[in-house]
Amino acid sequence: MNAQAQLKIAPKAPDDSAKRRQIVQGARSIFLAQGFDAASMSDIARAAGVSKGTLYVYFENKEQLFQAIVQEECMMHAEGAFSLDPSDHDVEGALLRLGAAFIEFLCRPEKASALRTVVAIADRMPEIGRVFYETGPALGIARLADYLRAQTTAGLLAIDDAEVAAAQFLDACQSTLFKPVLFNFREAPQQDAIDYVVGIAVRTFMRAYRAKAAQ
Repeated sequence: MNAQAQLKIAPKAPDDSAKRRQIVQGARSIFLAQGFDAASMSDIARAAGVSKGTLYVYFENKEQLFQAIVQEECMMHAEGAFSLDPSDHDVEGALLRLGAAFIEFLCRPEKASALRTVVAIADRMPEIGRVFYETGPALGIARLADYLRAQTTAGLLAIDDAEVAAAQFLDACQSTLFKPVLFNFREAPQQDAIDYVVGIAVRTFMRAYRAKAAQ
């Protein structure tokens, strides 16, 4: 059976049930401790405090379970850091808050570990990679782009391609901070380092995109 067939979602129980959340929490701890390949459904069932039979009621396999965790983590982040108010015209303040929250989330050890796992299995399980990108990076870029379009309409910014500008800003915030964590070269950065790099990213962005009338 190919990976996409294995990842077919056919839940047999309510997605928002307490039991499902219990299973997801247990699975998250196992994936973090053992990695995707080493984790077994038996290990997950024990960590979640449920029988394997109960586990299979909610998830057909560990691929589907890992996909659910990835999607949940990405959506939670999007609802937090990327909840931007288009009526907030303090663009610099909004970008500073977003950039700091984005890097703090991205550089948590457990998030970097999950990303390594996604990258490692995306080649043979492309559906997991697709779900991660659509509910993570792509959603973040889209929400920031919507905010930038609103500020362009308000006359504060002059941006021709908001999606590219949003992606550029998020990439700039990661500079010197995220890749060292991703490759286990360095621990998560301190707040002063995050503020320093994000501050540079915001100032660079505003010099490039601030509307002349707003200067």
